[in-house]
Amino acid sequence: MALLEIRHLNKTFALGESMLGRASRGEVRAVDDVSLDIEAGETLGLVGESGSGKSTLGRLILRLVEPSSGSIVFEGRDWLAAARPEMRRLRRDMQIIFQDPFGSLDPRMRVEDIVSEPLIIYERCPRARCRARTAELLHAVGLDPSAMGRFPHEFSGGQRQRIGIARALALRPKFVVADEPVSALDVSVAAQIVNLLAQLQRQFGLTYLFISHSMPLVRYLSTRIAVMYQGRIVEIGPTEQITEDPRHPYTRSLLEATPDVLL
Repeated sequence: MALLEIRHLNKTFALGESMLGRASRGEVRAVDDVSLDIEAGETLGLVGESGSGKSTLGRLILRLVEPSSGSIVFEGRDWLAAARPEMRRLRRDMQIIFQDPFGSLDPRMRVEDIVSEPLIIYERCPRARCRARTAELLHAVGLDPSAMGRFPHEFSGGQRQRIGIARALALRPKFVVADEPVSALDVSVAAQIVNLLAQLQRQFGLTYLFISHSMPLVRYLSTRIAVMYQGRIVEIGPTEQITEDPRHPYTRSLLEATPDVLL
């Protein structure tokens, strides 16, 4: 059984309403009949252009956005039918690394509070234990524990993303959505973060949905690749097959449009 099973997932957004709030101007289907499995321990790369529905799909899986229809099963449990107590339990195992390291951290909170907040909410751990766990997490992502007393604005973009990764790992999740986690970073810093994600996957036994617009980056990190175009998965398969023998014209266009480098 796959860790995550997605069947016929759809999300439709209204384009807007009239000035009187009575009539919709139409709708757009951001995610259109998506079905896929994600196996425990793998990295499924999700690649496509901006606006293809990649980030929306990631948020639907985590129920940060509610689907219009379809089903999501996580470890054999119906995630969309989960009541609040079960949702709380499942959310420990499903986390996200956001795209923007500048906007995803509360500027009013110190690093210690940012990273330990999930521990306080879900585990109600004593302060000393939370502090020790926070220090361990910062060390795991390559930051000195002395960073705990500082604020996000005191760090570079790459360091902020490391803080966001530490926060995502606080509850020891099984599944992580990495939503274009390096797109806002310089190339050299982005390469460091990508290598860190690979290292953490081995260290913590993580399963990733890695979302990116960069085919070379997805090829470097992923076990399998799913190609998304206009809300649909148009091709999915092992990384080597997708990159060496693509079947769909859109996949071929993505490969032709990007240089053969990591980032």
